[in-house]
Amino acid sequence: MAVNLTELSLPQLEGLKTQLEQETEFLSSSIAQLKVVQTKYVEAKDSLNVLKKSNEGKELLVPLTSSMYVPGTLNDVQHVLVDVGTGYFVEKNVEDSKEFFKRKIDFLTKQIEKIQPALQEKHAMKQAVVEVMNMKLQQLHSQQTSQSGTTKA
Repeated sequence: MAVNLTELSLPQLEGLKTQLEQETEFLSSSIAQLKVVQTKYVEAKDSLNVLKKSNEGKELLVPLTSSMYVPGTLNDVQHVLVDVGTGYFVEKNVEDSKEFFKRKIDFLTKQIEKIQPALQEKHAMKQAVVEVMNMKLQQLHSQQTSQSGTTKA
């Protein structure tokens, strides 16, 4: 159902503008969250490149927290434990892990591409509402100016 914006009152336009601002904020936030997760998957996939036969037995730092590490030794360069969600980990070989992360990255890319047009549409609608509001405010102002001019005469 299409609504002619020029037929709406200023309070209705203001309400519509607020709603559209909330929707654009939600969609922007959703895209940002998806990009954060996507970046984590890209980093995880890239970190698998360290698992080479030549690195087997080498020492490395194992993170306990984001700022605390313990020394460790890389014993198995063929297998990793992959967090598949909700606290479940699956042992996979390196190639299967890379494929898993690639699928996740591709899925998130598609989700972002689905949301982007909706965000652009909401933003364009908000701009149209703002333009109509400005037009109505100018009309109101010019009416008040002309009325005050006729009452003085």
